[in-house]
Amino acid sequence: MTHPMQSGPQPPFDTPPQAPPGLESQMNPPPDFGESSYVGSGKLIGKTALITGGDSGIGRAVVLAYARDGADVLISYLGEEESDAQRTEQLIEKKGRTCIAVAGDIREDLHCRQRVTTAIGRFGKLEILVNNAAFQMAHKDLSEITTEEFDRTFRTNVYTPPKAASPW
Repeated sequence: MTHPMQSGPQPPFDTPPQAPPGLESQMNPPPDFGESSYVGSGKLIGKTALITGGDSGIGRAVVLAYARDGADVLISYLGEEESDAQRTEQLIEKKGRTCIAVAGDIREDLHCRQRVTTAIGRFGKLEILVNNAAFQMAHKDLSEITTEEFDRTFRTNVYTPPKAASPW
């Protein structure tokens, strides 16, 4: 039996560097997100999900798994990743599930509220939320992290609970 980490292509790869957020469609070799290997169990039949960052990478793998398990999905993605989002949408619809792809930035409160409203409006309900969207860069030293990068990472990945209503 082959260990999964040894079964696929090994670095170094021929993919030229991309500016973030980058496109999965320009990677060589293409990432394995389960398109031909994950079958699904049907445990999510009739369920609906909103998945942020669902256009590529781990997000696309989650979207594919949920759809293969029977869920209809709405994915949110950055506009620069349109081609990846279209590919994800095609893969899901090819499997007989509904996929709604909507561009926007989840750091914007209005975008988040609109995505929930869109999902409920199109599906009649929303039962699952996967907040997968993230921004990550690799550095050898903390001093290499710019203020802009820190702020973007911090604001994307931190939950701020709503303020409690005053009891008076």
